[in-house]
Amino acid sequence: MDLTITAILLGIVEGLTEFIPVSSTGHLILATELFGYNAGQWAMFNVVIQLGAILAVVVQYWGTFWKAGMGVLKLESEGLRFARNILLAFLPSAVIGLALKDYIDVMLQSPSVVAWALIVGGIAILGIEKAITPGADSSVADLPMKKVIGVGFAQCLAMVPGVSRSGATIMGALSMGIGRKTAAEFSFFLAVPTMVGATTLELLTKRDQLSAGSGSVGWSEIAVGFVVSFIVALAVIRLFVAYVSKHGFAPFAWYRIVVGGAAVAWLMLR
Repeated sequence: MDLTITAILLGIVEGLTEFIPVSSTGHLILATELFGYNAGQWAMFNVVIQLGAILAVVVQYWGTFWKAGMGVLKLESEGLRFARNILLAFLPSAVIGLALKDYIDVMLQSPSVVAWALIVGGIAILGIEKAITPGADSSVADLPMKKVIGVGFAQCLAMVPGVSRSGATIMGALSMGIGRKTAAEFSFFLAVPTMVGATTLELLTKRDQLSAGSGSVGWSEIAVGFVVSFIVALAVIRLFVAYVSKHGFAPFAWYRIVVGGAAVAWLMLR
């Protein structure tokens, strides 16, 4: 398949799945396996195009980020608390992710890990949805530090491909009594430093893989995937927040179980 078409398809997959609790990385790994792409060739592409989805968060919540940034510069309480909460939630994955990077890279090459993580994660979402009663929505800046740090450690579960970063953070937040809308938006905001950090690290460690050459995945393919993932993610963010504010996460859980089960069966039979 033409590299540009592949980049478009993977950009669509990334944009559709980055912010809903179904694991964008897991879907990209399974797509690579299903369509016979070279996993190593597309590994850094899969990480870098996530910045397109992250840009969608910045655009959608530009007013929130601008207000928080100005608040930090002016040493205003609300802006400082917003920045503090995002930083505190980001730190666990930054530290643990660096320490376990080699192990994470190995798991990223395993579609079977993704398949089983989708199933287990789906079951976990159903259990959490049944067991908890979401709290009232509030500002991210008003979340207590104990809950913020708890969400940060929950995000570390997403180092296992197929778990879903958004799923881990949203379910972790709901388990600690945070409202649905606040949990979703906190997950979006936390994605910004997390994915920027992951992409920067990937660029520094694997920049040689971007060298031009016959059949290689270069900057042009990454640019296409970036733009596509941005456009698709922007639409998904708006629809997702509106949906989860009124409904539960059970449909996403069942989707995970069905896709994970199909992937397990396919991997066993191929």
